[in-house]
Amino acid sequence: MQVHGIHHVTAVTAKIRENVEFYTQFLGLRLVKKSVNQDDTSAYHMFYADKLGTPGTDMTFFDWPQTARDIKGTDSIANTMFRVDGRAALEYWLARFDERGVTHKGIESFAGRDIVRFEDFEGQRLTLVDDQGAAFEGEVWDGAGVPAEHGIRGFFGVTLSVPSIERFEPIFSQLMGWEAITTLPSLDNPDEKVAIYAMDGGGPGKEVYVIEQPSARRAVLGHGGVHHVAFRVTNHGEQDGWLEKL
Repeated sequence: MQVHGIHHVTAVTAKIRENVEFYTQFLGLRLVKKSVNQDDTSAYHMFYADKLGTPGTDMTFFDWPQTARDIKGTDSIANTMFRVDGRAALEYWLARFDERGVTHKGIESFAGRDIVRFEDFEGQRLTLVDDQGAAFEGEVWDGAGVPAEHGIRGFFGVTLSVPSIERFEPIFSQLMGWEAITTLPSLDNPDEKVAIYAMDGGGPGKEVYVIEQPSARRAVLGHGGVHHVAFRVTNHGEQDGWLEKL
């Protein structure tokens, strides 16, 4: 029994107007839906995706202006990774980040791929990953001035922070059915390890990175943090199977 990749990632913003501008006009995603939080109908829920709103491309935000700034730490979704096609795309985004004054790293290599780590205006931690020309079932939005060949092509994966990979391993492998691919030292601290898990064969949109941070404090969700990540199933029957398994 498998989940088939990432469906969407939902984060928190305290400044919805600036959030819309950053993710549409700057990052080049399409605003495909404006709704309300089903658990808090006083708050907007914004959906940014590719041209078609393809599953696996939706970055969504709860508008909670009363929240404090996110406190980074473990027991959290620590990074959201978008995919782009090729090193030229990463170089395009570096120039665009510099022009806008966006906080970012340079081009780095991790797990055999070139990446660029950056943050939005609220400290939301994001990464661009070269998907090396892998097939993309969606369609890049071409209505925001970003060249289509350099545009964001949905999610590559997410990074989870946990205090102990060993403790969570049964959830990842036995419950979720993910395959452990490799374990590497993290880019920022060689004493911290990152385990990479694949869903349904792995690759762009189907990977979860798990960083072990036993000494980190526990995260506290606020603006600039991620509320949840959702995974894809094929149909209602598969979802019913997951409900029974859980």
